[in-house]
Amino acid sequence: MLKAREAVRTLKEYHPPLGNREGLRLDFNENTAGCSRRVLQKLRELDGDSLARYPVREPGERVVAAAFGVSPEELLLTNGTDEAIHLICETYLEPGDDALVVVPTFAMYEIYAAATGARVVSIPAGQDFAFPTADVLSTITSRTRFIAVANPNNPTGAFTSLPDLASIAKVAPHAAFLVDEAYFEFSGETIAPKWRELPNLFVSRTFSKAYGLAGLRIGVLMGNGDQMQVLRRASSPYNLNSVALACLPEALADKDFVSNYVSQALDGRRQLESEVEVWGVRFWPSRANFVLMYLGEHCKEFISAMRARGILVRDRSSDPGCQDCVRITVGIREHNQRLLTSLREVFSEIGLRQKVAR
Repeated sequence: MLKAREAVRTLKEYHPPLGNREGLRLDFNENTAGCSRRVLQKLRELDGDSLARYPVREPGERVVAAAFGVSPEELLLTNGTDEAIHLICETYLEPGDDALVVVPTFAMYEIYAAATGARVVSIPAGQDFAFPTADVLSTITSRTRFIAVANPNNPTGAFTSLPDLASIAKVAPHAAFLVDEAYFEFSGETIAPKWRELPNLFVSRTFSKAYGLAGLRIGVLMGNGDQMQVLRRASSPYNLNSVALACLPEALADKDFVSNYVSQALDGRRQLESEVEVWGVRFWPSRANFVLMYLGEHCKEFISAMRARGILVRDRSSDPGCQDCVRITVGIREHNQRLLTSLREVFSEIGLRQKVAR
């Protein structure tokens, strides 16, 4: 009988609660508006011949490179951000190496790193989920071969300063350092293309959030040209399907759709943070398209009451330091208003009181 690696047999599994999700889905940080109409039109134009052919990735990479202001040699299109993380781990990690992650954060960093047989070193976030730069720097050793940072972070929404990230890359030139910018559009700050000075730096983005293409699974990994050449050789030549590649240029071309959506999400984020503050609910200021809040003994009741009103929110209690915390996605104006109306009803229903008069 085949034997799996011990690390794989004991690996933590990620089980997204994708079943029974009828309602307004504010639990997965998806685009609540859907995608651009230009993307939908391109889908209608696809025919049998286009689906019968193997996909060609390079033209899409040239389009993305032009849109992001980098060269095609500095990026690789991936099957969502997940593949980008997996590819880096499989390329640079071996059994006995160390991978550093600051928790709480996106679970797939740990899962993919551990699958290689590497040791995952989890560093707790600081007070109010501040990024513990000093702790990370002091934890780096000669065995450190992979460091992953989500910026902004999920599920906290916290943002790490770009100089702090650069200092980590400089201290660990022997480690692949991934900065995951899945929520870049909502923060407006990027460390790209700092890899021209720091060749161990990689930056990933996704088209699942602001662009509304989560179902097509399109991500992009960027980095030093020499390092990207190594990753390209390790990657499948047909990792993106032809439908995704056909729709990607249309999504990038519709800048008004993205900017309008981001603007509404940022307005919704400000409104949600102001609302929960009025009710005396603890929350953490966010730079993403969601807000994390602490509901304590009311956590389960709140989630259930919101579901009863057709709104899904995410229980993050299983994340380190997030016991009884709920993460709520913001989106278009209509959905944000529905969220606020329901949230007020539920807060009142579970016995919370407003701190100031409206």
